[in-house]
Amino acid sequence: MSLMKYFNYVLIILGAIVAIYAKSGTEQNEYILIGGIIILMMGVYRISRSIPSKEDSDDVDNTENG
Repeated sequence: MSLMKYFNYVLIILGAIVAIYAKSGTEQNEYILIGGIIILMMGVYRISRSIPSKEDSDDVDNTENG
């Protein structure tokens, strides 16, 4: 696993921890919650970019068989 994949997972975990921290307590800080969600979504987006779409893999399978 490359260093960037670890970085993506760290972003997801860090974003989740920040969002949970902002949500806890009687007085929640909405700006910290939004920041945590943004960090979390950045990590998810970066990981999803590296996953090939199903349509691309179907095209490859069809060209190999036919």
